[in-house]
Amino acid sequence: MPRTKGGVVSRRRRNKVLKLAKGYFGSKHALYKTAHEQVMHSLRYAYRDRRVNKRNFRKLWIIRVNAAARANGINYSLLMHGLSLANVTVNRKMLADLAVNDAATFTSLCETAKQAIAAKNN
Repeated sequence: MPRTKGGVVSRRRRNKVLKLAKGYFGSKHALYKTAHEQVMHSLRYAYRDRRVNKRNFRKLWIIRVNAAARANGINYSLLMHGLSLANVTVNRKMLADLAVNDAATFTSLCETAKQAIAAKNN
């Protein structure tokens, strides 16, 4: 049986990896072996950090909501508790956006939460 040579396929595979490694420092963008190692690490980091990014944004939204809530005389946990008692379903992303861009609406939400907590306690 004649020997088959995988020249075209191998070259395409290597070029694909080198194209992904474009812009890397040193031999990581030029030599196939080091480029392949770095691309594999980079893809792993990208997969991991897509999830970490979601955590970081949630943390940021909570920090913003807490700061704005404290400016309105209520802390974050009481605000969220009061909103749930009042059946107001606004996610943290939207609350953070309201806190930054529409202070009047956020203040009215804080008042709604305070009233719901007061009604529960009485």
